[in-house]
Amino acid sequence: MTVKYYEAVGRRKTASARVRLYPGTGTILVNDRPLEEYFPRSADVIAINRPLQVTDTLNSYNISVHVEGGGLSGQAGATSLGIARALCVADENLRSVLKANGLLARDARAKERKKYGLKRARKAPQYTKR
Repeated sequence: MTVKYYEAVGRRKTASARVRLYPGTGTILVNDRPLEEYFPRSADVIAINRPLQVTDTLNSYNISVHVEGGGLSGQAGATSLGIARALCVADENLRSVLKANGLLARDARAKERKKYGLKRARKAPQYTKR
């Protein structure tokens, strides 16, 4: 028996999330753990649920997420983008709503690399006149 699902990938910083939407009751599993257990901060949970709340599909899909890389905040952003993209695959009519709320834009900001001669990416050593 094959189960129909919709799949998409979301990325943020160095995190990558593979999201699968199954028709169901609204349970979300992240790396085979419940959402609130994997993401203890409520801000991350709100960010992940945002695409579902905007499209009124909070209890329409069971979601399975495999996320790796980065920290919890980056993983939450990657999961949110993955869910939004998977919703577009499931129902093309939701695209305009998601796009209007800025949920389909990939946030390309990442950590800037350290340059030689500097302490961090931009912080220079203290200048001494004598």
